[in-house]
Amino acid sequence: MPHTASDLSMPALAPGAAPAGVRMLPAAPIVQRLARAGALPGVRGDLWPLLALAVVFALWTALRGDLWLADRLYAWEGHAWALRHTWVTQDLIHLVGRDVSIAAWLTACIALFAAHARPEWRHLRRPLAYLLLATALSTLLVAWVKSWSNVDCPWDLVRYGGARPYVGLFESRPAGLGRGVCFPAGHAGGGYTWLALYFFLKAVKPRLRWLGLGIGLGAGLLFGVTQQLRGAHFLSHDLAAVAICWTCALLLQRVFWRAGVPMPAAAAPPVTRSNP
Repeated sequence: MPHTASDLSMPALAPGAAPAGVRMLPAAPIVQRLARAGALPGVRGDLWPLLALAVVFALWTALRGDLWLADRLYAWEGHAWALRHTWVTQDLIHLVGRDVSIAAWLTACIALFAAHARPEWRHLRRPLAYLLLATALSTLLVAWVKSWSNVDCPWDLVRYGGARPYVGLFESRPAGLGRGVCFPAGHAGGGYTWLALYFFLKAVKPRLRWLGLGIGLGAGLLFGVTQQLRGAHFLSHDLAAVAICWTCALLLQRVFWRAGVPMPAAAAPPVTRSNP
């Protein structure tokens, strides 16, 4: 006997119910599994700063924002870099700030030696090793890029009382023009290198990780803005420095804690058994 449409229809189901024999998974685990499998492409939260920096850097460079900002700073200081040699900008923030950053790195070295000497501090060994390597490597990377980027400082340009013409980052440099060693910003990089404190504290005391991020951003901004006021760097030089430091901190964090090597844990107490 032929089946009618009503015979072939599915039985009515209550909202949220599954047909017989079908096992339904909660929505959240399904999304998590798809994301892990790569079916839902996305960007990790710690990669968004790099994407934002890349967009800002591209737009700022294309619109010649460096010259726009430097022109205004130069005019505000009386058409001269009046803050170039002041005690606050040169001696306190530039020189003393550099020394404080070096002292902080040496303090972390001492802490690492102490962590290896004291078994109860062994949980700090990997985070401290990460912090030391991330800060040192990002500083070296900034210096390495400076060695071949061939970009002048604002105070070297005719536009701002110097002797050299302005040559953009991606423009051909005239033959015979001396080398420029101002891109990225080395002093600002010395502050931004402490962005690694975010990942250090995330491993040691996660609730304080935003404090670490604030210290790195605050130090980099203080050093960077001061150097711009002195005529030592353009804003794009600082943007490149923070991008290098964050990339280095992020990649090393994944090496240290995503390579399958667990953080050291305290030994469990021995299990004692009582005789029956």
